[in-house]
Amino acid sequence: MTQFLSRFYFGNSLQDWLISLSIFVGGILLIAIFKRVVLKRLKLWAFRSETTFDDFLIANFEKSVVPLSYLAIFRLAINMLEIGPKIASVLHVATLLYITFFILRIITSVVKKFIFSFIKTSENRDSEKKQAKGLLLVINIIIWILGIVFIIDNLGYNVTTLITGLGIGGIAIALAAQTILGDLFSYFVIFFDRPFEIGDFIIVENNMGSIEYIGIKTTRIRTLSGEQLICSNTYLTNSRIHNFKRMEERRIVFKLGVTYQTSSEQVKAIPAMVKEIIKSSKNVRLDRGHFAGFGDFSLDFEFVYYILSSDYSVFMDKQEEIYFGILCRFEAERIEFAYPTQTLFTVSSPNVQEINNKKMETINQT
Repeated sequence: MTQFLSRFYFGNSLQDWLISLSIFVGGILLIAIFKRVVLKRLKLWAFRSETTFDDFLIANFEKSVVPLSYLAIFRLAINMLEIGPKIASVLHVATLLYITFFILRIITSVVKKFIFSFIKTSENRDSEKKQAKGLLLVINIIIWILGIVFIIDNLGYNVTTLITGLGIGGIAIALAAQTILGDLFSYFVIFFDRPFEIGDFIIVENNMGSIEYIGIKTTRIRTLSGEQLICSNTYLTNSRIHNFKRMEERRIVFKLGVTYQTSSEQVKAIPAMVKEIIKSSKNVRLDRGHFAGFGDFSLDFEFVYYILSSDYSVFMDKQEEIYFGILCRFEAERIEFAYPTQTLFTVSSPNVQEINNKKMETINQT
């Protein structure tokens, strides 16, 4: 039996081959038991928990760490054998590629988890998931480029020249495409800082409309007149934006004027009268109302109230309701609204002929 086990095949004894095979098969069985017993229970525990982070950890463990465990068992079994330098070199390269692939896979999944966890706090989850695809594409390209450089470096090649070349090339590309890169970084700012989201109604300088699409380079706005306005991301991040979607309530200031012929009793009653009309409207909060001053042709009043909604249609409906109420109440109280008027006071001069006649009479008497 000892003589049989001492036979050599491909540079190793049969005993070494059996030990190596035993380690490999035993390791595979241990991993299978772990997956069916321990990992299955961990999945059940994670499913019952309220958080999703544990599900993410277990899923990544199964997709990445378990395959790396197979590699560890394979390398442990191979180390029991004497292998040639060429085979060892091939195994080294394969192992490096295998490990790098799964490590990069873990990193990209962590980045994806972070971004989608950030999206969950947003109201427009579906639209932002579409935006995140472009962001993930750029991040994944950067991660995999760094991974390739890492592999080349570990294979024994000098990457200093490569990195220097990439640096010089990167500077050249950055100078040539600084506008595009500026829009790309502005896209990161819009995605993470969220000055606006899809569906928000914004005003940028003299342009206004609803955000329809946010891309890596441009953002598209559907204006009130119907056309699509395309703006660069850099332009939007450098501009002052009025975001009406974030507005919880609208502050309204309006003035009205009545004629100077209005009696003092009516003037004193007007502020209380208008306040009562504003208070009677639902979803409206009165701030103040006063007799504001004496105008050129009117007695002026100023009132301030809040519409407890950001919807523009609600604002117009409530404003119309209040204006109709004031109009009907003033008509019932016989209070007249003022409008620009001028009153000319003329003094009639004596008739020139009469003056001349009086002068002649005086001369004749003399």
